[in-house]
Amino acid sequence: MFTIERLTKTYADGTRALSDVSIALEAGEILGVVGGSGCGKTTLLRLVAGLDRATGGRIAVDGETIEGPHPAVGIVFQEPRLLPWLSVADNVGFGLVDRPRAERLERVADALARVGLADYGARWPRELSGGQQQRVAIARAFVTSPKVLLLDEPFSALDAFTRASLHEHLLSLWEAGRQTIVIVTHDVEEAVTLADRVVVMRPCPGRVYETISVHAERPRDRLGVGFDKAKRRVLNALDRSLRAPDVERDRAAAQGDALWW
Repeated sequence: MFTIERLTKTYADGTRALSDVSIALEAGEILGVVGGSGCGKTTLLRLVAGLDRATGGRIAVDGETIEGPHPAVGIVFQEPRLLPWLSVADNVGFGLVDRPRAERLERVADALARVGLADYGARWPRELSGGQQQRVAIARAFVTSPKVLLLDEPFSALDAFTRASLHEHLLSLWEAGRQTIVIVTHDVEEAVTLADRVVVMRPCPGRVYETISVHAERPRDRLGVGFDKAKRRVLNALDRSLRAPDVERDRAAAQGDALWW
């Protein structure tokens, strides 16, 4: 189980990036995180990845507190960040240097096959398109079998067709290992396509505004009624999170509850 408990981040200049964020994920769950500018999505991922220190709160994987970079947590950034002097296969296997050679080769080959690059292992990163490079980055993140995988808008720079294709490759890798995944995205349709739940965050400071479950079997039909309904719920919550002066009052209004002052 992966838990974020009352996480807070205040920078040296007094800016509160996050306030009292609590999220609990079951093993193998995919969580989408959306929100407007300044809601702390990237800050949240950096804290979970151990790339920054929280002001308060706790992050834990299976009960173990995470306070810095940890082998149980992997991350995929917006850019592929491949090592240009290594082949595609060596980039994917970079985190497996301590494993026996036969195991390393087998795991790298399987990961490349799952992202549709089975015959690209001997190529150099410069020989790949942007979408192919990001597939290599995703394969590299999965191949070490982390318990939790963080994705920071990994498909934002890609065209719609390539993005949809990478969604399929991502889910193929996830099916093999059932890692817990947290994906930050500005694309609501992407969040609904991939996630079991979508967290909508509210800015200034960043905190959880609403959590929406997506009840749909995979692969998801983007033209289906259920998909459209879930997408509308997320969009509605996102809109309210950006304009509501008071969170609890706005939630009550959305649910049709009576308000008393």
